[in-house]
Amino acid sequence: MGANLYITEKLQNYINDFGLTLNPVQEEIIEYNKTLGATKRMQVDLSQCYFLHLIIKVSNIKNVLEIGTFTGLSALSISLALPDDGKLITLDKNEETNKIALNFFKKAHQDHKIQTIVKTALETLSVLNNKKFDMVFIDADKMNYREYYERSLNLINKGGLIIIDNVLWHGEVVDEKNNDKLTMNIREFNKFVSEDKRVEQVIIPLGDGMTVCRRL
Repeated sequence: MGANLYITEKLQNYINDFGLTLNPVQEEIIEYNKTLGATKRMQVDLSQCYFLHLIIKVSNIKNVLEIGTFTGLSALSISLALPDDGKLITLDKNEETNKIALNFFKKAHQDHKIQTIVKTALETLSVLNNKKFDMVFIDADKMNYREYYERSLNLINKGGLIIIDNVLWHGEVVDEKNNDKLTMNIREFNKFVSEDKRVEQVIIPLGDGMTVCRRL
């Protein structure tokens, strides 16, 4: 049986060099996030941007909901992959980072596809019941992951995708000595999804780990 390859920083850079070509505004967001200190950890990994782009293309996805915008890298990656008549609704409660994201969307000429809503995600999700999405990307506060997941199941079409970020939690999910609140919450969430008969799912070790669920 083949073993998984350990990805060093040098090897990751090599992979990125042979990946998709980034839009200049994606590169600009990445450079901006480097100025944010520890907060930059909220940015998705480049490998996840490539994955989101390709899965949208191959699945012919047109309508996407994102929970957690930050400065807009994942949203822009999603929007660039959508057809011109595609639509992304992205949710975040932070007004300041939302303004920054909006500026990037406009600069990339993607603002016609992207609608941002600045409220708590749970508040917004409660009024989106009349909408249906082909895909939901969850990358927000981890303590509410179970609730975001449940709400998302009601918002996606049969065969639709729910993709959840940070499910490997910096590798802490397998550290039996680590029982802090966030780590335990991610462990419990992963177990719940793995046993959920409403979806078929797989964890992909990109970035901080992504679970991809397909609605049955």
